[in-house]
Amino acid sequence: MAHSDDAGSVPAPLRGALGQPAARYHRIRQATEDLVRHLSPEDMAAQSMPDASPAKWHLAHTTWFFETFLLKPNLAGYRPFDERYAYLFNSYYEALGPRQPRPERGLLTRPSRDEVLAYRAHVDEGMHHLLSSDVAGLSDLLDLGLAHEEQHQELILMDILHLFAQSPLKPAYSPTTALPVSADPGRAGVVAFDGGLVEIGHGGAGFAFDNEGPRHQVFLQPFKLADRLVTNGEWLAFMADGGYAKPELWLAEGWAQVREQGWSAPAYWQQGDHGWLAMTLQGLRAIAPHAPVTHISFYEADAYAAWAGARLPTEAEWEHASNGLPMAGNFMGSGQLGPAAATVGEGLRQMFGDVWEWTRSAYCPYPGFHPAAGAVGEYNGKFMSGQMVLRGGCHATPQGHARPTYRNFFHPDQRWMFSGLRLAWDGEPRVHAQTDGSFAADVLAGLAKPQKTILPKYFYDAEGSRLFEEICDLPEYYPTRTEAALLRHKAGEMAAAIPLGSALVEFGSGASTKTRLLLDAAPQLAAYVPIDISKSALDEAAQAIGRDYPNLIVAPLVDDFTTALRLPDAVDGLTSVGFFPGSTIGNFRPEEAIAFLASARRLLGHGAAFLVGMDIVKDEAVLVAAYDDAQGVTAAFNLNLLTRINRELGGDFDLTAFQHRAVWNAQESRMEMHLVSRRDQVVIVAGRTFHFAAGESLHTENSHKFTVEGFGKLAAAAGWRLENQWESAEPTFAIVLLRA
Repeated sequence: MAHSDDAGSVPAPLRGALGQPAARYHRIRQATEDLVRHLSPEDMAAQSMPDASPAKWHLAHTTWFFETFLLKPNLAGYRPFDERYAYLFNSYYEALGPRQPRPERGLLTRPSRDEVLAYRAHVDEGMHHLLSSDVAGLSDLLDLGLAHEEQHQELILMDILHLFAQSPLKPAYSPTTALPVSADPGRAGVVAFDGGLVEIGHGGAGFAFDNEGPRHQVFLQPFKLADRLVTNGEWLAFMADGGYAKPELWLAEGWAQVREQGWSAPAYWQQGDHGWLAMTLQGLRAIAPHAPVTHISFYEADAYAAWAGARLPTEAEWEHASNGLPMAGNFMGSGQLGPAAATVGEGLRQMFGDVWEWTRSAYCPYPGFHPAAGAVGEYNGKFMSGQMVLRGGCHATPQGHARPTYRNFFHPDQRWMFSGLRLAWDGEPRVHAQTDGSFAADVLAGLAKPQKTILPKYFYDAEGSRLFEEICDLPEYYPTRTEAALLRHKAGEMAAAIPLGSALVEFGSGASTKTRLLLDAAPQLAAYVPIDISKSALDEAAQAIGRDYPNLIVAPLVDDFTTALRLPDAVDGLTSVGFFPGSTIGNFRPEEAIAFLASARRLLGHGAAFLVGMDIVKDEAVLVAAYDDAQGVTAAFNLNLLTRINRELGGDFDLTAFQHRAVWNAQESRMEMHLVSRRDQVVIVAGRTFHFAAGESLHTENSHKFTVEGFGKLAAAAGWRLENQWESAEPTFAIVLLRA
């Protein structure tokens, strides 16, 4: 039963004369009552566990706060609504006297819901009188009271969800439809930070809770953060691998909780006839695999991180990483009422909203912290023991309530709040992508994933490059010779699209062999910018091009072409034409291809064009033969990756214990290369131990195959327009021209 729309509203005579503080007060107070509009009196009176409180109690307690700390001391002639409420609705303020025991708040059938709403209206009227007068000196207390009210708005949703989850009826809090089915956000990326001496904590203008300061310096070692939150689908992989049954993953107290509480999944999860279900604010729903996992304890988050070969970030790392990011995210009011999947993008995603992120930091005072005098000083300081910090806000956090410095805190076993996790790793000082430190970090992170993976860019050491040259000459491997033939026949048409005096920018240039076909056809080019992560290969190719094309400015760029941010100064002011031959674009997942194409568009700049080569979907037998040749050269190329790990990272891979496998994944439209373990075995890399089950694969490469129409849609999502295309005869290969 919904209560009256007028309950707790602004008295009519005051509506036209509200100043800014009064208007803000009314807006936040009304938002609280809007949250309970769909609840019955029975819903609002029940208490589902000692940690939760009835919704009715939340409405009264936040009102008691304003009455106690603002009205009684500051509004002349104010008469309390009911003196007995000081006992009923005090939460934990020892200085203000005894109170109703927290576990027994659900026994308060009186006052009724309507009496509580009348209490709110009485206090609201008093507050409007107070705020209509001179409130100098009260702004800090008012800010605290309103922030406190917003905290309880989130608590109302947490507690109602827990209450409804206990009901066999599994009622929905919200009458809205289910959350939308979201797209796969793709494999999580990693964002690296140098660390060093940094400042954290609140020290500027605007409101903050006392526990957010003082601002102070901390020293951070280099670290890395996952660019998005861990998803339900990834958590299912943890469960399927026996994550809740492996004591080696768990802290001792966490493992005790697993056994005592019978944990086998996050809170509110249950097995349905067709898979896992979860209780949400929309009722019992199927698990959304791409949405962030939520309702997990610190112990569960820490165990998952250990299973994934990672750790949780410290709160200082989290705050430093979030500095400068917009305070945008999925907060209350977004219409979701649940965590949403990450959208495709660059850099850190989901830092604010969706779910609170566990950190590995204990909730302790910052250096120089001192609680405020009086009862208000009990707000945060007295809880600085035995709890862990969470950061970022969630979908039930009111918009504008959270900040980068905001410190939420809960006991490590609690999980009824909207809590999730982001992975972190120890890092190395920022170095070039080709250095051993990055190679080691990427290999260790990849081997720790549920589907063990190594990035294909690490194929190309000296031996790998030699083997790939052999692959290109194999009769089964058609892409190189087919594309070369296409360039020889059509380079003139492609060159016609290149403006006079422009710069050709090649992504992943290697030996620049195919580039010469385009350079010969486009004498109008003024400059050539090869981009590659291998300095030695780049220098050699650039010197050769410089000798053979003396009128061309050659400006090599040593960088990872997927993340390059700026072209060399030598080509400033020139129109850029990108060149990405081969089928390397197929190594990206579709969302990664969109991100790369968008990054390339930004790098190339206004008015740019982009020539991209791609392999076209064709008969499966032709595709498989190209990646699993009869002479075994591709198998040797794949296995050489293990040789490199053994040599550079102190690995002990037994190459005879792994078998090359190439498979066509029709659903994903890609060829996949794997190294399959022939037996159960343990491998050591860089001092870390990794287990391979018999038949388990190490995924080393994807090579997506396209249709021109399908690729055009990918390019459009990245801001490009498909202008022209050239295709070879069978086996079909294509080069397309894109315009920014």
